[in-house]
Amino acid sequence: MTRRFTRFAAIDWSGQAVARPSGLAVAERIDGAPTLVTRDGGWSRGAVLDWLAALADDGADMLIGLDLSPALPFVDRGSYFPGWAASPGDARALWAMVDAVALGDPHLAATSVVEHDALSRHFRRQRMCGDLFGTGRGRLRVCEERQLAADLSPTSCFNLVGAAQVGKSSLTGMRVLHRLGGRVPIWPFDPVPDTGPVLVEIYTTIAARAAGVRRGRSKLRDAESLDTALGMLGSRPHVPIGRYDDHATDALLGAAWLHMVAGDATLWRPAALTPEVARTEGWTFGVR
Repeated sequence: MTRRFTRFAAIDWSGQAVARPSGLAVAERIDGAPTLVTRDGGWSRGAVLDWLAALADDGADMLIGLDLSPALPFVDRGSYFPGWAASPGDARALWAMVDAVALGDPHLAATSVVEHDALSRHFRRQRMCGDLFGTGRGRLRVCEERQLAADLSPTSCFNLVGAAQVGKSSLTGMRVLHRLGGRVPIWPFDPVPDTGPVLVEIYTTIAARAAGVRRGRSKLRDAESLDTALGMLGSRPHVPIGRYDDHATDALLGAAWLHMVAGDATLWRPAALTPEVARTEGWTFGVR
């Protein structure tokens, strides 16, 4: 049986190594319409961490989509960092390692992780590609391979170059997940509880496709286009905002999409989500 939620939110994440990344945006579906949740001066990763912890304290009946990869590829090579004796054995150990290596980085950034002597060999960075990065787009998680099969364009978490890179966001997100300490369960690493908030990984391009936004034009930057897309998701028009950038509209669209699809039992039980995948790599909600 699939749990029914009454509240839905989405967070567009950022790996930018500053106090208040411009790419952080939070939206909640309120009274049938997605609405930005704002903070004076903008969101920081620490503020998002505090917001999530407060939801846990309140027992909020909320499904929250987090637009980042909560783990690195593991299944393809049987390791996150093949050849490194200290490579973590599962996602929680990975989160702890990332937070420990980046402990001195301010703003919950993760610069020290990609500069670490052993770890840097696995990442593609500006003007530098580690000798263990691999070829092509780089290593992918099982759910990302499924995205490829569905005509989506996932990017390897080991890639830190280009507008589509997700590596920095993923690493900083791991620091937040570690510091949450399980207070908010994250599917599928944790079972879905009967009450309280739950986190899932989302890919906002999936929401855009469901909203009728065609390939190559998944970013919405005006009110009219956003409301047209929201209507396709069965949502009321959004509460107007001051600036229509990719981050705000992705969060708004994500919150509406989660409301539409959360009751689909097949999305909670994809065939390729084995116990090993759930323990080491996780899964993007919405990928079958």
